[in-house]
Amino acid sequence: MADRLGHNQTAVMFTMLVLGKAATNTDLKAYGLTLDGADRRVLNDRELVETDTQRRPYVHSLTKAGLDWCREEFAAGEPPRPAPRSTFAPALYVILAGLDQYLRRQRLSITDVFGVEVDITPEEIERRVRSAYAKLVDAGDWAGLAELRPMLGGVDRAAVDEVLKDLSRRRVIDLAPESNRKALTAADHEAAVKVGGEDNHLISIGAS
Repeated sequence: MADRLGHNQTAVMFTMLVLGKAATNTDLKAYGLTLDGADRRVLNDRELVETDTQRRPYVHSLTKAGLDWCREEFAAGEPPRPAPRSTFAPALYVILAGLDQYLRRQRLSITDVFGVEVDITPEEIERRVRSAYAKLVDAGDWAGLAELRPMLGGVDRAAVDEVLKDLSRRRVIDLAPESNRKALTAADHEAAVKVGGEDNHLISIGAS
């Protein structure tokens, strides 16, 4: 693989992938890493990471290209040169190669395993909602949003809510509050989507 990243850059990329969210150097230092100076400029210039320099500390986010880079690096077979002193890095790439083979066999994307999401469209969110719903209940039955949301991957909560509200307005789905308020858990309250000033905890999708 041409133009491999350095060891620290690679470690930062994989760590951000697993974190599944924007990260500051404070976040990365918990893993013994930092992203600054030349390393940051390389990742920014290659458009693998976007850095918000208007905030302190700087906030780093994986881009779509960065996510694609991580997926390709799984199949690299060996760590970037110069060869690391530790035997741990080569062993890691053996594991990554196995993960790469698994993803290919199962026809899964990297976001099916790791929570990070970039540039996700409303159409993709709707697809995931329908897929998760079908795994929980039969068409037309009620499913709890507390059960459904964790199955969507690391999609931004606000983006999911907008899609749910839009689908409800268009009567593609039905949303409803739980009638037995005493049965509601903290997870149910957290997962609810507010429509017309009312918290809705349940979703129903009819047969298409």
